[in-house]
Amino acid sequence: EVQLVESGGGLVQAGGSLRLSCAASGFTFGDYAVGWFRQAPGKEREGVSCIRSDTYYADSVKGRFTISRDNAKNTAYLQMNSLKPEDTAVYYCAAAPASPLVCTYYSDIYYSPLYEYRYWGQGIQVTVSS
Repeated sequence: EVQLVESGGGLVQAGGSLRLSCAASGFTFGDYAVGWFRQAPGKEREGVSCIRSDTYYADSVKGRFTISRDNAKNTAYLQMNSLKPEDTAVYYCAAAPASPLVCTYYSDIYYSPLYEYRYWGQGIQVTVSS
């Protein structure tokens, strides 16, 4: 059974930090790109960051968030610093067979389309108070 399980969310004050983890099982983790997405109430789900070997970030989080992975542990991470109220959302990790079609920059624009991601976690709440 394929599973992606997020952990590490919660409530934090503006300016604070959280570290999200995504534990994967049931597939060959090292052959997949990992993306982090988020969805705020009333908003569409949006890409935040993704990693193949290199890392990629949406403009809204660049310089504040850091994505990483530990293939030996089948786990990906999202370190979130300098959090803002507008970061409040349900955060999802997802996995896609690794290629530039699923995780890259095109003309400096973050590109990580949701439809390319095959496996999804259940989501975890991140709330940033002002």
